Formats: sequence, C-alpha cells, structure tokens
Amino acid sequence: MTRNMSGGDGSALEWFKSSYSSNDGPECVEVAAARTTVHVRDSKDLAGPQLGFTSAAWADFVPYASGSGSGN
Repeated sequence: MTRNMSGGDGSALEWFKSSYSSNDGPECVEVAAARTTVHVRDSKDLAGPQLGFTSAAWADFVPYASGSGSGN
C-alpha cells in the first residue's frame, strides 16, 4: 500500500493506494479515511473530484466490491 499526503480543502488527508496497483495502470483509486467520511479519488487525477462516503456505507461497499459480500 502506498501513501500520498494532500487535501484539496486545506486539510491533510493521508491517501492510500493498493500495493496491487501499478503506476502505469489506468484504473486505480486512492482512499483516505477522515473522522466521519471515507474519501475516494482517481489516482491519475489527484486534483479532480473526490467521492465521500459515510464509514457505514464504505463498510457495506468493500465486501461487495471484493466479491466476499453476501449474495455473491
């Protein structure tokens, strides 16, 4: 997992990218956890838009995205 420190709104966020991601791949996202929100952004467009999710929504999403959630 790699880290990148930044925050477009002036706050410092610690961004993480999977160690399975390569720097030349077109399909990478970075994730940063704040106190009440999980932020997601495109690793190829660091200044671009970010998505924000509640911790509960993110916790529901991760098993689904990894294929380990119920119903898969």
